[in-house]
Amino acid sequence: MSDSSIDGPSRVYAKPTEGHVSLGRGVRQVLFLVPVAVLFALLFFGLPVRQRTVGFTAGAIIAVLWNVVVSGVRVAAEWERGVILQLGKIQGVRGPGLLYVVPVLESVQFIDTRTLVINIPRQKVITRDNVPAEIDSALFFQVNDAQKAVISIQDFRFAVSQYAQAALRDVVGGLSLDDLLSEREQIQTQIGAIVEAQVQEWGMHIDSIRLQDIELPEDLKRMMSRQASAEREKRATITKADGDRLAAQSLAAAAQIMEANPIALELRTLQSIDGLGASPSNTVILFPMELSQALGNLRAKPAPEE
Repeated sequence: MSDSSIDGPSRVYAKPTEGHVSLGRGVRQVLFLVPVAVLFALLFFGLPVRQRTVGFTAGAIIAVLWNVVVSGVRVAAEWERGVILQLGKIQGVRGPGLLYVVPVLESVQFIDTRTLVINIPRQKVITRDNVPAEIDSALFFQVNDAQKAVISIQDFRFAVSQYAQAALRDVVGGLSLDDLLSEREQIQTQIGAIVEAQVQEWGMHIDSIRLQDIELPEDLKRMMSRQASAEREKRATITKADGDRLAAQSLAAAAQIMEANPIALELRTLQSIDGLGASPSNTVILFPMELSQALGNLRAKPAPEE
């Protein structure tokens, strides 16, 4: 039996697309193939048969040199900036659009300036009240200064991810379990502010950090479930008791009103009879109310003395 069947299905997260998408490959191919094809066509039709071998050799050399020249053509997308290094020294930032990098002497590193997202791996933390928890989160950030992101930090993606992990553990470690579960928005804001203060020096801006999942031990989950169930049962009992009290107060007030107004009692009796008679399964036998009152008066009248 595999581990996944024992521990349950593993979580699958979206993976960000990293790296530069080459948009200049087609431009380089056209710039290389068209002139080379024209050159060899001229050599084939313009030279005598005896000189074609020498001409083709010279054309091949020219084609190789032209390929080296054309290889410096680059295209930066609208959301990209190219950081140019010339013999190891920074030369500036170019793009978007078509740009040329001198082969051998210069190199370019493309930086994506859109809002980027990184999945922060599950972090095992211990809260202030010694409760272990595992937290999944995602970091949203943007590169504001491409030059700083290249020369001030080795790998800005890896660096910002590691710093966010450390900040998350520090913040959660100073909170109790109740605060962790109820103050999620405040925790996200606090972690984002800590990371933002550092990554500004690296030319980046933190958009937000989102806590995706908080995993607690199973025994603690069961205890919390029992506590929540007991709390709901307590509220239900209190609500029912309040309802019974209000109903008793209303019935007592109604009884006082009917006692002061006998006609109200008779109307209530007639309403009850009308409600019973609406169902075909009920049989209602009417007893004259005047006779009932007369019998009541006889019972209340004192017996004559002998």
